[in-house]
Amino acid sequence: MILESIADGVFTVDKNWRITSFNPAAEAITGWSAEDALGKSCSEVFHSSICGKNCAIAESLYSGTPVANRSITIRNKSGEKVPISISAAPLVDHEGNIIGGVETFRDLSTITQLRRELSRRYTFDEIISKSVAMQRLFKIMPEIARSPSTVLVLGESGTGKELIARALYNASERRDKPFITVNCGALPETLLESELFGYKAGAFTDARKDKKGRFAAAEGGTLFLDEIGDIPHSIQVKLLRVLQEKVYEPLGSNTPVKADVRIITATNRNLEELVQQGLFREDLFYRLNVVKIQLPPLRERKEDIPLLIEHFIKKYSAQQGKDIVGISSSALNILMHYDYPGNIRELENIIEYSFILCEGGYIQPEHLPDTFTGTSGPDSSLPGSTGAGPQTLEEVEKQAIYLALERNNWRKMATCRELGVSKDTLRRKIKKYGLERPLDRELRKAS
Repeated sequence: MILESIADGVFTVDKNWRITSFNPAAEAITGWSAEDALGKSCSEVFHSSICGKNCAIAESLYSGTPVANRSITIRNKSGEKVPISISAAPLVDHEGNIIGGVETFRDLSTITQLRRELSRRYTFDEIISKSVAMQRLFKIMPEIARSPSTVLVLGESGTGKELIARALYNASERRDKPFITVNCGALPETLLESELFGYKAGAFTDARKDKKGRFAAAEGGTLFLDEIGDIPHSIQVKLLRVLQEKVYEPLGSNTPVKADVRIITATNRNLEELVQQGLFREDLFYRLNVVKIQLPPLRERKEDIPLLIEHFIKKYSAQQGKDIVGISSSALNILMHYDYPGNIRELENIIEYSFILCEGGYIQPEHLPDTFTGTSGPDSSLPGSTGAGPQTLEEVEKQAIYLALERNNWRKMATCRELGVSKDTLRRKIKKYGLERPLDRELRKAS
């Protein structure tokens, strides 16, 4: 009667993962009737993001403890994704034998919608942050966007300088005009000059016809000059003239061309030091430094790491069609203690790499790059491990007991306490599955 009346969905499975009970709340959340669900494989009904090797019931056996409040997604009978929170545990008889598993779940659709609305507070255009420094920046960015002034964006490599430039452009009155990007550090001096200002036919050997430069392409819009600290000294002079007089001359021409372009620049170098070293013109520096935006590195805004990970997981789930719904607390803990010399770009690369190894459900520590794990992948050499494909509850139980024995250095009483079984039950299971300590096995072989 209790199971029939509670609002949480509850279902049980036997040792072959066949559904043996299905309460009314489970019917309401999934769209499946109990009559249709009974006898079916639980994966057929739920199409969960953690079905298979990441099954919550199986995980509870591996860890020796119940899985509680795990957020995942399922597909209802109509094929729509439903966010739910689950708790799972194995079902055992009075002798400690596993006879199946039980899972309870709660619909999180309303909570998920509220979370989305809350997350909007932490975004500006495509930039995500809840750090105090970035929130202050979000407040003034609309005013900066409306201004025609030149903007200098400073920050380490990978902090999102181009995202800031695009956000300013998207919030400006020039958003209907072009947004043109030039990486000043990627082009040699002669090519950079022609790329920026264009050239007239005959300006050099291969110049057979006129070509417009990036300033002409950005007319009426915004020109983003990335890596401005690497711009050659000769071009600094021409750029200064554009900023001062709003005119430039294409290569091979003496006729000034008017430029109606808003300029945003960015660099990861210290321009003031370059000025002192005579590598960057002081007058150009002050022309560029009208509005300065300093982006903090990721190591100084670690509260943003969970938000960014969630964003990248959604991005790559959509791109790759994988049903990965989040990151485990152990993997998140590893990433929270890393300094990210490559900043946000490095974090995104880590998540993209994890998508290669993670088949679904939650990103685990073994899915992270070798830098974090020191291993190339999960261990498939454990007794009963098939390395791939679904396992029966007995196979899962065998691995769970072996792992518990390993964790407790094969001390029987400590293992009994962890698994919550009697010594007789543990002895019977060890005999049933033929489990033995690796050292004892090697000694037996040697003898």
